[in-house]
Formats: sequence, structure tokens, C-alpha cells
Amino acid sequence: MGRTYVVEEAVGQYLSDLSTKLKPYVTGLLIGQCSSQRDYVIRAVRTPPKEEQNEININPSKLSSIDEEWVTAHASQVSRMLPGGLLVLGVFIIAAPELAKDSQNALRKLIFSVEKSVTKRRLWKPAEEEVSDRAALQVCSATKKIVCRTYDVQDPKSSAKPADWKYQSALSACWLTLDCTVNVNIHIPLLATSPNHDLEKNTKNGLNRWSKQIEDSVFLINGQVKDNDAELLEGLKKLRGNIQSSPQFSDVKVLTQLSQGSSRRSTATVQVCSGSINLKGAVKCRAYIHNNRPKVKEAIQALKRDIINTLSDRCEILFEDLIINEGLDKKNFEREYHVLPQRLFVPVAGSSVMLSDYKFRDEAAGEIQERFLEMLDQAVQAEDIHIAEEANTVDICPVTDNMDDTQQKQLTKATLLLKLQQNMGVVIAAAVAVFASIFSFNYFSD
Repeated sequence: MGRTYVVEEAVGQYLSDLSTKLKPYVTGLLIGQCSSQRDYVIRAVRTPPKEEQNEININPSKLSSIDEEWVTAHASQVSRMLPGGLLVLGVFIIAAPELAKDSQNALRKLIFSVEKSVTKRRLWKPAEEEVSDRAALQVCSATKKIVCRTYDVQDPKSSAKPADWKYQSALSACWLTLDCTVNVNIHIPLLATSPNHDLEKNTKNGLNRWSKQIEDSVFLINGQVKDNDAELLEGLKKLRGNIQSSPQFSDVKVLTQLSQGSSRRSTATVQVCSGSINLKGAVKCRAYIHNNRPKVKEAIQALKRDIINTLSDRCEILFEDLIINEGLDKKNFEREYHVLPQRLFVPVAGSSVMLSDYKFRDEAAGEIQERFLEMLDQAVQAEDIHIAEEANTVDICPVTDNMDDTQQKQLTKATLLLKLQQNMGVVIAAAVAVFASIFSFNYFSD
């Protein structure tokens, strides 16, 4: 028996509107949440047209003109804007009847490309029991007929399996929200052998080690440790019948281990380093879970992944910005300060779910609105943009030439400083000139 996709009614209307506006075909992404019993689709988002794209250049006789790289790049950008619990569930194609024959082949190719694109940047691994089926939705622009199939993205030789596509009103109106603020204190050494102080690669390696600490952390939901297999709604006020009821919120505390257990033997190695990266402060994290008897482990897993993703995404966005505007290939770093983007949330009409994004301090609301319109095909009012983390004054310490030996030794301990302002979630990155090599002790467990 195939999987069942429970779909927000607004998604059906969106697909119907697209079928009348864009021809001969249009591609896009399906956004929602997986569960063991069924999957939930709460959004569909068309692939944004390229600036130079012109409809007359599309050959209506075949789908070979689909720009696979453009579709996967869009999927990567959209995945950054999804809070915990949400992911790209699949791909859709709305095509004219004469293109129906080639649609499934095109969908299959896009599904595997999109999955590869959105997973290669992740710092976490899927669980063994996790659902790996992704939806391939084919819609006829003339008859509006829908055919839904799935492919197992863990199996490159996977064949199509039939799936049910069922609409439901107010599907995510009362989903559960889990919020937490995580204190971050990460020290990442920069090896002297690293060419040009490969900041992005070193940062990712350091975050990868930190992500394992998050995976091993203890999560308190409303002050309690709950059994993984228990229902999340146990002990909470359940929502029954009235879909207009207020959504439920859970406050979560994250307890990370300060040290390894005494039963695990550790060894130390000495590495020559030219500096280090330090991440300190607090980040705002959020996850959403369906209200169909969700398990505690589903909620904790969604929140863990949001914690890891939000810090990783901010660093990634910063480095992309530096490459575009300044370049990261400078051999001699001078001390610089860069503010990493703040997290913001935007509501979705008729849903308790809010989508996420990141903004630099000099970005205006209009730029955020343009990005949501382009990436998610969603018009956003300026007053609906909720900044989750407020910026504060940053203390900038410039490099001076008249330092004594003690000051200089202290300065060489950091080649790049990323400082999240405590309780503000604003990350400051400072690149520092290297004057001498230092030794850093890294501890590895057997």
C-alpha cells in the first residue's frame, strides 16, 4: 500500500491557479512534514522564473528545457527558510496534456537532484526508521487531473509507487510549536596547514562536532523529561473539534553535556594552529509538529535539527556574502567584524506555522518581502515580519600597531572570531591577522 499525503486545501487552489497562468508547464516544490503513518503537505511553491527566461523559448513538445540546476538551487534556498519539522517533501509538474508522457521521467530526475541538493549541506544524518519516500506530483493543466507517486530517495534504482493525495481544510491551523533558546560556546582551531585559513571549511568541521553534542543533549519539554515513545500531548490540553482553537506552545530547555563520562577514555593530540574560531552566545530555535498524536521523539528530533540548521545556515550565508562582496581568498587577514544575519519569522495564512528567514542589519523590509515573493511565492506585509532576535550595540576592537608582547600573544589566539551577542542571537565575525603560530589541544575520544 502506498503512502498517503494529507494536503492543505489552499495547496489545491494554488496548483489550480498555476495551471491557468503558466504554460506549457511549470515546476515547483512541495513543502510539509513526514510522519510514520502519513505525510502532510502545507505549501506548494513554483520554481521562480529566471530573469532572462522567456516563455517563447520553451519547447512545448518536450520537457528537456527544464533547468535542473535552477530547480535544485531553488530547493536549497527554500530549505533554509523552513523551521524545524518542515522539509521539501517532493516536486510537482503542471503540464499540458501533450507533455504528460514525459512528466514522470522529468519528475523522477528532479526528485533525486533536489534531495541531493538539500541533504549535502546538512550536518545531521537521518534516522534509520525515517521516511525516505518523496512525492512526484503530476497535474494536467487541461483536465486538472492529479497523479501522485513516490520514489525512495535512498534507492537510486527506486521505481514509482502509487500514493493517495487527500485534501483537508485548516490542516496546520493547530499544529504544535516548540520554542527554545540555545546557548552556544564553540571553539574551533584553525590549523596552520590549512591553506589561506579556510574559514568556511574549518567552521563547518567545528559545527559538525558541535552538532553531535546537540544530538546527545537532554531536552526538557515544559520543564519535564519525557519518554521518547510517549505522546507529546499527554498532560497537555488537547485540541478537540474546534479548529479555531489557539495553537499549543511548548517551552523547551536544552541541557548539553559538559564533559564525557568517566567510562570513556580520552587521548590528547597537539596541533600547530594559526588561530581559532569562537562561537559564543544564544540562538532562537523553533519547530512545528502535526497534532495527530505526535510522539515526543518526533518533536525533539525536529527541534534538534532546527538548532543545528539555524547556526550552520547563518555561517553559510555570511561566507556567501563575503565571497560576493569581499572575497575570502585573502592570505593575510586583517581584523574585521561582520554581523551574521538575525532570524525572523513570517506567518502563513490559515496556519499556526511560521516560515523563517535571515536578514543582515542593513537589509530593509522590502528586501525580505522580495525574497519571500521570489522564493516562496508569498506576498508579505512589512508588519508581518517578526524579528526573533534583536540586535544590540557591538563593541568593535580594532587592531593597533603599538601592542606589547602580551597583547600580541593574546591576539594571535584568534584568526576569526564569531561572537553571538548573548541573548540577542547576533553573530559577530572578526578576522584577525596572524602574527605567530600557537598550539591548540584537541581531545578525541576512542
